[in-house]
Amino acid sequence: MTISVPELLVRDGFLTKTDRKNIEAFAAKTEKSFLKIAISYGYVSRKNYGRSLNNAGYEFQYIREQACDEAVLKHIDLPFADAHLALPLRVENGKLITVMADPSDQLFLDFIKLTYDLEPEIIIADDLEITWLTHKLLGEDYVKSATFELLNRDPHSSALVTFTSPQMIFFFLLIGGFAAWSVLNFRQAMITVNIVLSLFFLLAIIFKLFLSLVGSRFELYQAVTKEELKHTHDDGLPVYTILLPVYKEDKLIKKLIWNLQSIDYPREKLDVKLLIEEDDEKTLNAVRGLDFPSVFEVIIVPYHMPKTKPKACNYGLHFARGKYLTIYDAEDIPDTDQLKKVVTLFNKLPEQYICVQSALNYFNRNENFLTRMFTLEYSYWFDYMLPGLDTLDIPIPLGGTSNHFRMDALLELGAWDPFNVTEDADLGVRAYAKGYKVAIVNSTTYEEANNEPINWIRQRSRWIKGYMQTYLVHMRNPLRLIKKIGLRGFLGFNFFVGATPLTFLVYPILLVIFLAYVIFDISSIKLLFPDWVLFVCIFNLMVGNILMIYVNMMAVFKRRFYELILFAIANPIYWLLHSAAAYMGLYQLVVKPFYWEKTNHGLSKVNSATNVIK
Repeated sequence: MTISVPELLVRDGFLTKTDRKNIEAFAAKTEKSFLKIAISYGYVSRKNYGRSLNNAGYEFQYIREQACDEAVLKHIDLPFADAHLALPLRVENGKLITVMADPSDQLFLDFIKLTYDLEPEIIIADDLEITWLTHKLLGEDYVKSATFELLNRDPHSSALVTFTSPQMIFFFLLIGGFAAWSVLNFRQAMITVNIVLSLFFLLAIIFKLFLSLVGSRFELYQAVTKEELKHTHDDGLPVYTILLPVYKEDKLIKKLIWNLQSIDYPREKLDVKLLIEEDDEKTLNAVRGLDFPSVFEVIIVPYHMPKTKPKACNYGLHFARGKYLTIYDAEDIPDTDQLKKVVTLFNKLPEQYICVQSALNYFNRNENFLTRMFTLEYSYWFDYMLPGLDTLDIPIPLGGTSNHFRMDALLELGAWDPFNVTEDADLGVRAYAKGYKVAIVNSTTYEEANNEPINWIRQRSRWIKGYMQTYLVHMRNPLRLIKKIGLRGFLGFNFFVGATPLTFLVYPILLVIFLAYVIFDISSIKLLFPDWVLFVCIFNLMVGNILMIYVNMMAVFKRRFYELILFAIANPIYWLLHSAAAYMGLYQLVVKPFYWEKTNHGLSKVNSATNVIK
């Protein structure tokens, strides 16, 4: 090649000479190629890079069906090939067939000659195709580590086994005992079960109210002030990794990348990884079609079951270089100063703090009934309940996005469980059991509230199934759990993580009894249960619903969403959707526990860029 790719980009006006110097200096510091830095750090768009090569007479070739030789591949490792967007494939006619995105990458050409003692025959392909082929051919060991690392290091914490033998014996004895009791004295068995379920329902609601009241009394003591941010200097900021796991999100890629462009953090200290599954051609093509320079690096996750978000994130960890790490979903809009706030807060916190959780809320809260109820729920969850858990020193089940980790502590924990479909709730409990703590920061990430009921139920069924998984995993040995997290933490875990799915499962049963007795006046219900039993059950149901309506009303005040306050009255209806999702999640827990129920995003007609109120 008579003229190098850097020279081509400068000649065609896509880079300045200053840009070139900066890229070369950054490439030398990170041991990545010039082209990798230029594309991944927003200096040049993929389209302009392609135009420069086309102008010079080069054409990209299709390489996915190229033959490869294992004997050739074993002499190159994945990080080096990925960093240089190049890969040797096979020996043919005395030459080494090599695919390269930048045929002028002298360091890689020297590596070929020194390692294989052959002249390369170069096939030019675009960077995304080479990335796809590189991870597919060289990523097997990395994806196996992403899948089985936690299982190998700490099998007791893995959700690979849904029900252990002791748990199966316990459940069968419980069901068998109840069946025998029902045969001997059906009425007494029914009365006892109904009293227990209704009292449990009320106690679980009272616990949530108590958490909310504690959370409302104590403002977030981990608040980072504007004055503190003014004293944050870019030179002193560490490298920050952002993982963006996506699957079939081609419609949202442009919006996602555009939202992240506004983050207030030095460009060269951002380490953004867009994690795309091997079979997700639509998302890969959407990235290829971006017509503006963007700060992110594409990582292709090779095919391996289970196909879950935590497995993809574990895979991305192999290539992360940040001191801190966070995850954003495809539709997320984080506060622009969120990363700086987190770094500032970590600098103030003791070493035992492993994670800082940002609040989540919705930019389309007033779109329809479902989005309004969803917003109320997220508001009391993140603005009241999580601060309440934090204040009481009870394990915090993390949200699925905008949780910011210390990288070293995250790796020490074994990262996420790829077999748990609410991986961050599980990680929060595991972190607490190891003596780590979670802080809450005064920053919000805005998401798209699910505005379609069936889509909402699919999403919520996965969350509830994950809570069930997390509860089963950590309750395999209750005595050991008490030793790890203490009695208060144990009780909090049971009433928050364990009681949440059970409450949704119990709710329709109590509601049916209420309707049968009060509204429809079904005589068989009166024959089965004495009046005092029905009174207790109905009282617990009514009081529980009133208390949850009150909690929902509380949710509007911190964010001043006053227009939503009357919708809190509809919480009993909203809970029926939870119950439908809970029974769907329970079914899936038995028949397909690792199945990741895909949530469709981009359904909202609200323009996220103009409707976020901060």
